[in-house]
Amino acid sequence: MRFLVLLILWCLLLYVCWPLAILVLIAVPLVWLILLPFRILKMLIEATLALLRGILFLPARVLGVRRAA
Repeated sequence: MRFLVLLILWCLLLYVCWPLAILVLIAVPLVWLILLPFRILKMLIEATLALLRGILFLPARVLGVRRAA
């Protein structure tokens, strides 16, 4: 559904201002490639924090402490 809306908006932009639509068609993959390292860095930081959380809460899990729901 989201792809269909984006396609319709892009076709509307193509009808109104075709040079801008072509520029968007070229710029979007480039921006995605530029932002890709930041997404990878975010995943690494989240994984590291999850590992630290698991290590810190391991004694409580071994002793059988339950979370309050």
